[in-house]
Amino acid sequence: MRIVYRAENIIDAHLVKHALEDAGIPAHVGGEYLVGALGDLPLLGLVNVMVADHHEAQAQDVVQRIDEALAESREQAAMDPGWAGEAL
Repeated sequence: MRIVYRAENIIDAHLVKHALEDAGIPAHVGGEYLVGALGDLPLLGLVNVMVADHHEAQAQDVVQRIDEALAESREQAAMDPGWAGEAL
């Protein structure tokens, strides 16, 4: 197994996993159950998406597209800081 994506959170990891599976690449999310121990563990690098060695090259294309979309979404949220507080 090869790590193809180091997620910031569980949601991002599962978005990548499902995108890989939609592309016909079996994927596994590792470390998601460690997030509950955040007080005892480092904050980054806990949740990873992994694929079989022979799917790594194919997975990189899918991961890159999803990562770019997630980065764009984060940028839009950062540019409009009021979006989170509007419902409050």
